[in-house]
Amino acid sequence: MKAVIVMFDSLNRHMLPPYGCDDVHAPNFSRLANHTATFDASYVCSMPCMPARRDFHTGRPHFLHRDWGPLEPFDDSVPAILTENGVYTHLVTDHYHYFEDGGATYHNRYSSWDVVRGQEFDAWTGQVRPPDMPDALGAMKDNTSEMMRRHLNNRKRMRNEEDLPQAKTFRAGIDFLRDNAHEDSWLLQIETFDPHEPFLSHRKYKDLYPDNHEGPEFYWPKYDKVSETQDEFEHCRNEYKALLSMCDAHLGDVLDVFDELNLWDDTMLIVWTDHGFLLGEHGWWAKVVMPWYDELARTPFFVWDPRTKVQGERRSALVQPAIDLGPTLLDYFGLNAAQDMLGKNLGPVIENDIPLRDAAIFGIFGSAVNVTDGRYVYMRSDAKHESQLYEYTVMPTYMTRRFPLQPLAGAQLSEPLSFTKGCRILRLPVSGPRFPADAEGGIPEADQTRLYDLATDPHQAAPITDKVIETRMTGLLIDLMKQCDAPREQYERLGLRLPD
Repeated sequence: MKAVIVMFDSLNRHMLPPYGCDDVHAPNFSRLANHTATFDASYVCSMPCMPARRDFHTGRPHFLHRDWGPLEPFDDSVPAILTENGVYTHLVTDHYHYFEDGGATYHNRYSSWDVVRGQEFDAWTGQVRPPDMPDALGAMKDNTSEMMRRHLNNRKRMRNEEDLPQAKTFRAGIDFLRDNAHEDSWLLQIETFDPHEPFLSHRKYKDLYPDNHEGPEFYWPKYDKVSETQDEFEHCRNEYKALLSMCDAHLGDVLDVFDELNLWDDTMLIVWTDHGFLLGEHGWWAKVVMPWYDELARTPFFVWDPRTKVQGERRSALVQPAIDLGPTLLDYFGLNAAQDMLGKNLGPVIENDIPLRDAAIFGIFGSAVNVTDGRYVYMRSDAKHESQLYEYTVMPTYMTRRFPLQPLAGAQLSEPLSFTKGCRILRLPVSGPRFPADAEGGIPEADQTRLYDLATDPHQAAPITDKVIETRMTGLLIDLMKQCDAPREQYERLGLRLPD
């Protein structure tokens, strides 16, 4: 048995032809849907980048206990379990967060790994003289930080499409496929940072989306409300579309190799993403600082399983790839899921669309905790907006740095949690505001309780008030938090009763 995972970052479901979009050139995603089961109710779990990957490795949600951070010593890891049981695992990626303080324990769980440099703020190109700052907009405007300096230096090395990290990543993944197509028992993960911002693509993709923009470059919006002119707004959306079309082209290269080498006969193919990206929907750019609307939380997801050979069919059952793929892959290779995994083996969904869960929990550490049953989405906020929050870890690093001394000085040794394999862990206080207040200085928009009915309001334009439904969704939320072994303070800050 063999398996290929193609993972994108910030890939928008609502901008793909298989999900009803008709103004983005992405024929290979349509081709993919014809070969696979296409999931219509696929939701995120822990957000954003590395939290989603921790969920993938461990098969369980972690955003109730931990912000962005490495795999912990007590964490299960699906690639490691496969490797230990004779399945060769290989990661090829340009996702540079794997190689920072907050991600440095993930790639080493694979049998081998290949990294492509240069995405976003990757500390790659060495140049002492600061680069010239372009007259640019969005996240680049008035930004002379060291991180932006890195991006501009890296960009000098990307004059042609073949120089872009995504192109190199797919090329390296296809090299692995060609070298190992006739071998057995392996997993390949091709993971690109695209179409995450900055929206860099080659001219031939930009030409698919002509516009009248004549101002400075705008390929990198801020994580903020839309404030640009209509011309700038449309141009930035076109830059995302161009990058998405480049993703589609390289996905097509993988599909071509599947056709050429007859990999469809014995190789599972999974295509997924960690989350979406707002491009003006709900008046926002990007993610994180706003509620986890469906444009962010409901994701594209495609699976080909050579055992059942389901293709060209839709699946409506509620799934969460971030936690479900681990048990699914382990089952595919004849292994049992680890005891602490809460995800589900998707085999019955792929084959017959058999529902495996009543509800799904998702969110980002320190903000609203969300639950959906597939029709309703309930976003439960911090009721007091002043509750103390804690991180649980023995790996005290954030995204790009070690923990500062202040929370470490206040650390306590906590009793083991249900998934820490008997290990006592550090309980570190979180201080300061976690998300910006709204324009009037009130409650952050990401921390406002909301209930949406997707059947009558699929774009979540207007929250509803329905005490009966809210009570039922609250019960589902409490049940799922209990399954996750959420700490006591999470219930308290959300104004929820502690479970029995």
